[in-house]
Amino acid sequence: MRAVSLCLAVGAAGNALAQVDPGPRGGAKGAGGPFTALSEIEQSFFSAARDRFQEIDSVSGSISGEVGVGLGPTFNANSCAACHAEPDVGGTSPHPTLGFVRQPNPQVSFATLDRLPGRDQTVPPFIHADGPVREARFIHNPDGSLDGGVHGLYTIAGRVDAPNCTLAQPDFPAQLAERNVIFRIPTPLFGLGLIENVPDRALQANLASGARLKQRLGIFGKFNTTGNDGTITRFGWKAQNKSLLIFAGEAYNVEQGVTNELFPNERSAVTGCLFNPTPEDSTNITTSSGSTTGTASQMSSDIVNFAAYMRLSNPPTPVALHPGSSAARGSELFGTDVNNPGIGCVLCHTRTLQTAQSPFTGMGNLDIHPFSDVAVHHMSYGLADFVNQGNAGFDEFRTAPLWGVGQRIFFLHDGRAGPANGGLHTAILAHDSESPFCFPGDTFDRFGIACVSEANRVTERFEALSASDQQAILDFLRSL
Repeated sequence: MRAVSLCLAVGAAGNALAQVDPGPRGGAKGAGGPFTALSEIEQSFFSAARDRFQEIDSVSGSISGEVGVGLGPTFNANSCAACHAEPDVGGTSPHPTLGFVRQPNPQVSFATLDRLPGRDQTVPPFIHADGPVREARFIHNPDGSLDGGVHGLYTIAGRVDAPNCTLAQPDFPAQLAERNVIFRIPTPLFGLGLIENVPDRALQANLASGARLKQRLGIFGKFNTTGNDGTITRFGWKAQNKSLLIFAGEAYNVEQGVTNELFPNERSAVTGCLFNPTPEDSTNITTSSGSTTGTASQMSSDIVNFAAYMRLSNPPTPVALHPGSSAARGSELFGTDVNNPGIGCVLCHTRTLQTAQSPFTGMGNLDIHPFSDVAVHHMSYGLADFVNQGNAGFDEFRTAPLWGVGQRIFFLHDGRAGPANGGLHTAILAHDSESPFCFPGDTFDRFGIACVSEANRVTERFEALSASDQQAILDFLRSL
């Protein structure tokens, strides 16, 4: 396999140099609003939930403009919208010169925001003004056992609303020197209520379809599942979260440090850094005015609002393809289904899934186009992050949904592919990966990493295309 891959890479070198990721497309944002068929009442709930999604947290809600309660003791951001910003609230990392938002990575400012004189913290060396937004995980604990957990970029030590907290930031330079840090970037949240409502049986049937063709190309895949009921989990880079509510609760606790009814225990609970009763976010028995009645949004916790915002959001809207255009040609090459697979991209990035019945207006029994099979696949050594989550191992990742990819700036789980190094084209080529620790006849290396990526043969097909056909696929992706 390596010899074939190298020959194709050499043969396609001229093609690779000719490729240009067009970058985030202009025009309408095409994302960020409510699902179009929602009733007036449902749209009202969505709007209120969207406002809560943008709320800025401080430690105890005492800072003007930062009325949310529970920031820290460690954190990566002070609001959901700080990370999920581009092309609209609920998206992914912003960039100071590209896209619609055009703002620097807000994580840089958290080193100095609301700090007492002389108590600023240090911007980690992997956080840059031009992005992407990142979270950091450590691969190993000091004793050599597996870690895999998120380590907050900042602490509340030195903030005006936490003057006695002395919790230090992690020593990121030392961990980087030990090659012990991996990164994740925010996943876009638009249309996720539709993915949440695809039945397990539909996902299983889709994964099983075209099995012989997939196997010939080395594509298998599996679903991450819950340990209790065995049903399919589907959110996060490794599909580790079962529902949007769990997704929201975990992120609120891990990224902002806010305890909630799903994750009620404080992380890094050290003396001097604890200021609020827990859970800091909970169901509202009364409204802020003391009333025992209110709207669904008012009486619900933050995480219920966050989940509602995601659940009721419209999926990204692609642009129409003109017959005979480069993008239309790219669509054919990408493939439409297992009967018309093109070069094979569609065998993992499934175009069409069907939702079940839904309690929300117009969202049930619907064909949707997420461009994902929701399964996790072995991507081999080049993309491995050495983190296990549920059934997903060191090199396994969920097939990233591609709807809305036309307006994204950073790609792959750690954001390594971006505007500075080829963007989408680099992301595609990175799917071709092999382990250097395998011997002839091996399927997995000694770390449990697949010897070859499940995407290798499809990527090789891409590399063997003419320059114009490779460009056509990039143009198609930027139409989504």
